[in-house]
Amino acid sequence: MKLEQLRSFEAVARIGHFTRAAEELYLAQPSLSRQIGALEAELDTPLLRRNPAGVTLTAAGETLLPIARRMLADARSAREQLDELAGLRRGRVRLGAPPTLCVSLVAEVLAAFRIAHPGIDLHITEAGSRVLVEALNAGELDLALVVIRGAEATAPGTELQPLLSEELVVVSAASGPAPRRRSGGTAGASGELSLRDLAELPQVAFSRSYDLRVATDAAFSAAGLAPTIAVEGAEMDAVLRFVERGIGVAVVPAMVVSDRPGLRSTRLVRPQLTRTVALARRTDVAPSAAMTAMLQQVFETVDALAMPGIAATARRS
Repeated sequence: MKLEQLRSFEAVARIGHFTRAAEELYLAQPSLSRQIGALEAELDTPLLRRNPAGVTLTAAGETLLPIARRMLADARSAREQLDELAGLRRGRVRLGAPPTLCVSLVAEVLAAFRIAHPGIDLHITEAGSRVLVEALNAGELDLALVVIRGAEATAPGTELQPLLSEELVVVSAASGPAPRRRSGGTAGASGELSLRDLAELPQVAFSRSYDLRVATDAAFSAAGLAPTIAVEGAEMDAVLRFVERGIGVAVVPAMVVSDRPGLRSTRLVRPQLTRTVALARRTDVAPSAAMTAMLQQVFETVDALAMPGIAATARRS
């Protein structure tokens, strides 16, 4: 199997269309079809089903696709490492993270990394933690920062390394009154709200695809509570903007509130909700120098985040 054949197969499988895949690869469609045909002939099995609506994978194609992606990722890694041995000041890091981390930890990591390593190309993917781990396993990412809850499933050759634990806090508009407790006082008096207090406040709720939404919904359900929803289905930037405008409160990680003067933060207790941020990486692929530098920057940034509600969970070497 040639890399060009695998690259063509992966593009057609991902896009589901020969013409658009050829355009992405800057190939003539007949050339793309010949490469796929040669690969199928070598493997002695059809990989794709052609139909008027596009292309779907056969059982053999489904089996080959993750293998092809890993082989292509390994080839890219080898090329980057050889470039570095040749003294070329270049490289690439493909980093994935959920939106709640992109507006906090990842922003700090990238700002420092860009100053230290301006020649390294950075590619960021925002998605849920499960999707990111799948992309890492498929060779589509080099590293991922994910949120874990208990034992998380990974593929052989992939590890999850806890980095930090942080509280989930309630944010409200700094320009408005502090959230009120069931006792009638304000949270500002004690700096705390219970989950029952929170359930009675109008909330700006995240999209149900967010790990954070899943965690808070589970907490309300376990306590036999139903939250009061003012706005539902928003993404991170919209949630923070809605809260700043006084539309409702929201539950967010403690890191998100840093450097946001328009937000007031209140601790959530009884129960306290936390989340663990972990680094996901493949152990069966040797890291390039660019990846090693990114790992070091992540560790340094985590160690520098010494603030209330956030604690490093593991030592790194």
